[in-house]
Amino acid sequence: MKAHDGMYIDGAWRPAAGPGVIEVVNPADEQVIATVPAGTVEDVDAAVRAARAALPGWAATPPAERAARLTALRDLLVARQDEIAETVTAELGSPPKLSQTVHAGVPIAVTGSYAELAATYAFEERTGNSTVLHEPVGVVGAITPWNYPLHQIVAKTAPALAAGCTVVVKPAEDTPLVARLFAEAVHEAGIPAGVFNLVTGLGPVAGQALAEHPGVDLVSFTGSTAVGRRIGAIASGMVKKVALELGGKSANVILPGADLARAVNVGVANVMSNSGQTCSAWTRMLVHQDRYDEAVELAAAAAAKYGDRIGPLVSATQRDRVRGYIAKGVAEGARLAAGGPDSPHERGYYVSPTVFADVTPGMTIAQEEIFGPVLSVLRYTDEEDALRIANGTVYGLAGAVWAADETEAVAFARRMETGQVDINGGRFNPLAPFGGYKQSGVGRELGAHGLTEYLQTKSFQF
Repeated sequence: MKAHDGMYIDGAWRPAAGPGVIEVVNPADEQVIATVPAGTVEDVDAAVRAARAALPGWAATPPAERAARLTALRDLLVARQDEIAETVTAELGSPPKLSQTVHAGVPIAVTGSYAELAATYAFEERTGNSTVLHEPVGVVGAITPWNYPLHQIVAKTAPALAAGCTVVVKPAEDTPLVARLFAEAVHEAGIPAGVFNLVTGLGPVAGQALAEHPGVDLVSFTGSTAVGRRIGAIASGMVKKVALELGGKSANVILPGADLARAVNVGVANVMSNSGQTCSAWTRMLVHQDRYDEAVELAAAAAAKYGDRIGPLVSATQRDRVRGYIAKGVAEGARLAAGGPDSPHERGYYVSPTVFADVTPGMTIAQEEIFGPVLSVLRYTDEEDALRIANGTVYGLAGAVWAADETEAVAFARRMETGQVDINGGRFNPLAPFGGYKQSGVGRELGAHGLTEYLQTKSFQF
């Protein structure tokens, strides 16, 4: 076990204000692998003060120089890619291949995209007799989740730095180790002291202190809708901006005539990726009643192949939560077509890849975010019924549509109440805006839309 000391504040690793520590557990074998400091209100205050002091200089730094620092950061993440992947595998339990390609690879692409945007974005523009300026919003408090620990830090930090903001990050307590690697890379990239700061700690202590701090101008949070509501209430009381990326219960709609086998296999893979711990996962598969039984058989067979391929859930708490949802699904009348609550391993926080059949739209497992490798397959009678079911939750983060005719798929997707839709298996695009409708959040991440979240507007009239 390795004991990590200090917080990264004002360009240096500094002792924490209090003696508390957080144990980091490898969810694959339940062993403590490291400890990090449990940040206090005092640590958060020191970090925000450092960010506040650094703001004028960084905001005045030419965009081309900010782009150069982000390019240097991108290159350092490339150099550390293996170390990043190994760290995420250890603290999250992600399989090595997924850690390498997604957990380490995607943040590299996103950082590079914001280096390019910083150099090309129109921070000033003319409209009529006015000059419109897009200026940094100020100090950003970034509270990030454990499921994609580096990606979520980068998706907030990179656009904030490109915009000229300074940042304080409070990473999830389950996965703080890769955040420390990122802070080291920021330091090596020559980003000035105070522009980026890192405070590890518990959400109710350090996270709340960051959201409540009067020196923070914008709170960017990714996590549960319940916590997002709390942060939104704090921010509204202080009239500060928020960007909230919250829960999801996304629908994978397979229209009649679509390639059923491909749609089902890709849909199951989407749900099982990252052990189901993905807010945008297509956890509801909607199939026309005429091919419903065939789809269930295909989904069950596909899920069975993931038994030894997916990692554990992040913690015992998360494992037990997912098991509770599986039990509730059975109790409410859904049929287990694959998997169930039993673990496929003697040690570790594993849950078997699970497929539920005979799920109706009002069931708990069809309405609430489970955040585990659990798929619900629902039947519909016609396209209007499919649309009603797809839109019939409080969430609207992502989704998918499959059809023999792409035009038909697009027409259906236009009516879905969700922030992002993949058409016939469309590929991930790091430049496309990501964020939700309804209770899935406020604001967008990634690409130019993600950059604008960290800007405010001023106009000069001539």
